[in-house]
Amino acid sequence: MARKPSMGRQKIEIKRINCEFSRQVTFSKRRAGLFKKASELCTLCGAEIAILVFSPAGKVFSFGHPNVESIVDRFLNENNSPPETAALPLVEAFRGASVCELNQQYTQVLNLMEIEKKRAETLYQSTPEAKQGEPWWEAPIENMGLHELQKLMIFMEELKKNMKKRVDASSIIPYGDGYGFSIGRGLI
Repeated sequence: MARKPSMGRQKIEIKRINCEFSRQVTFSKRRAGLFKKASELCTLCGAEIAILVFSPAGKVFSFGHPNVESIVDRFLNENNSPPETAALPLVEAFRGASVCELNQQYTQVLNLMEIEKKRAETLYQSTPEAKQGEPWWEAPIENMGLHELQKLMIFMEELKKNMKKRVDASSIIPYGDGYGFSIGRGLI
């Protein structure tokens, strides 16, 4: 099936987003992107970075390499030389290697997550309800394949069992020709 051509990435005007929900979604996505870029900069260049971000709701999010506290302490003390622990080159090399490895693992997990999101979207687009805009069980039976018909049959059998349990539990007693119901002994 041919895909509709998309408009691709569009340049957006940089201004405050009025819709609160859209603003929160944009904040979350851009924050993740900012932290990812900072992680890549640390990995590629060995930079020491600290980022503090306050959400519109007032929550604090941070990213730091090697950690936020050491970078902030260094900045506040106006001492641009590395702290005393940097005098131990083996310890610093090990710390840098493990942070680098963690950054690489983080990037790999982000990439896997993007692949899974795309896979989920592809799976959703291939389902009948996505194509027809309605759930599969509401589609005409003539348009269903064997697999959908089997699912429908199982669904209907389960529905029948559940309805029988509910009828038995509520003590609804049919009367007359089966078109009316009585609850207990009286008529309704």
